[in-house]
Amino acid sequence: MKQILVTGGTGYIGSHTVVELQNAGYDVIIVDDLSNSSIDVIDNIEKITGKRPDFEKFNLADAAKTDDFFNRHQDISAIIHFAASKAVGESVQIPLHYYRNNLVSLMNILDCQLKYGVSNIVFSSSCTVYGQPDKLPVTEKTPRKDAESPYGNTKRVNEDILQDTIKAYPQLKGIALRYFNPIGAHPSALIGELPLGVPQNLVPFITQTAAGLRDELKVFGDDYDTPDGSAIRDYINVVDLAKAHVIAIERLLENKNKAGYEVFNLGTGNGYSVLEIVKGFEKATGVKLNYKIVARRAGDIEKIWADTTYANEELGWKAEKGLDETLLSAWNWEKRVRGIE
Repeated sequence: MKQILVTGGTGYIGSHTVVELQNAGYDVIIVDDLSNSSIDVIDNIEKITGKRPDFEKFNLADAAKTDDFFNRHQDISAIIHFAASKAVGESVQIPLHYYRNNLVSLMNILDCQLKYGVSNIVFSSSCTVYGQPDKLPVTEKTPRKDAESPYGNTKRVNEDILQDTIKAYPQLKGIALRYFNPIGAHPSALIGELPLGVPQNLVPFITQTAAGLRDELKVFGDDYDTPDGSAIRDYINVVDLAKAHVIAIERLLENKNKAGYEVFNLGTGNGYSVLEIVKGFEKATGVKLNYKIVARRAGDIEKIWADTTYANEELGWKAEKGLDETLLSAWNWEKRVRGIE
């Protein structure tokens, strides 16, 4: 049985991916510093899958601890690297933290891959590398632009680090998965998006407002060049997204990748505005939201959605879950966490 290292595996996307990997028969070991997640996630993964992933707590930006980990775990077949600071707005305020945490951790992992002979890595990238694209939808060939935020820039620079390293060391193989906007929760409502502190992403802020934790939802901007003036994103169910990681791992392990380094967009191919998501949540759950239009937020782009043709055809993967089901799953998760009937 192949062992997969999942960094950031107690986080939102990471935990859902661990579930899908274990359901597919893989052994999983998680490394996470728990800076934006809870150890309770491990228990809930076990409840869903019947199997408990191994876990170690440390920050991968620590080179000595990372080396010690790989030295003790020399049976790892592949890595999925999620661990990173991830809030766009926060990255504008504390850029050095984002560059230090997000870049150094990947470099430490790549050093250890070379030292200990771990060939395969799937990197958690983002559609933020496209900036505000000139043409929509975006394909994998859409030119990357200067990022609108330090967070987005760390994804772009990490892609370059990964591509350059694979080019220099052909024994390495990697896939960068560029996510659009993951939302929703596992249908069991045992894992979902639970940011520590004030949520930086739209849907957890929506669900926390609906649950009464937040007085109101702020909609950042109503003067964008979009049908209703609010920003447009491509929102993808987190379980659909997690399943794509299993396919990417299998592609690497079975030597099916067509180049040492590959890139795929993971989205639905549909764009929804912030106000459409608000109204969609109200429709799916029957809960009215208190929201207010405020000024635009630094680092945000106007509109983006994916062309998913390449991932659909090359990986044999596509997003399957609809918006109503996805938003309802997020609400069911929030209700379970808050003890709401």
